[in-house]
Amino acid sequence: MARKKKTWREQLMDSKDLPKVVQLNENGQIHLKAKTMAIPSPLAVDAIMAKVPKGKLTTIDEIRRQVAKDNCADIGCQLTCGIFAWIVANAAEEAAAAGEKKITPYWRTLKSNGELNPKYPGGVEAQKKRLEAEGHTIFQKRVKWFVEDFEAKLVRERRG
Repeated sequence: MARKKKTWREQLMDSKDLPKVVQLNENGQIHLKAKTMAIPSPLAVDAIMAKVPKGKLTTIDEIRRQVAKDNCADIGCQLTCGIFAWIVANAAEEAAAAGEKKITPYWRTLKSNGELNPKYPGGVEAQKKRLEAEGHTIFQKRVKWFVEDFEAKLVRERRG
């Protein structure tokens, strides 16, 4: 019998024995310019994304920095931070569909260069609409969408 696919919220709650810090091998150290890498849990990424207030933004790079800091590592894992941000976004929409009013404001998390994330629920259009409703200016460059002057609106240095 086929296994039932986990809901987004179940995936969010599955810690997978994370977070953990790994020692990078020699090639990893050269390529990433770091000795240790923190791999967060989905809930750790959710906690960072949940703290971004209205009018402010964060990026996957900022999340990676916070994950590294929280785990006393040199860097945060780019792959898992990105995947877990996607899980957070879908879990938040799943919660909203179930009638929950307070969800993680995932739309305030951008790709590293200020780009909107087409993989979020509803795609770029939904994220664009929410960000514009919070006062951000969105512009298109070729086929991608960005937040104007996003660096000035970043939340940096979180505690706790």
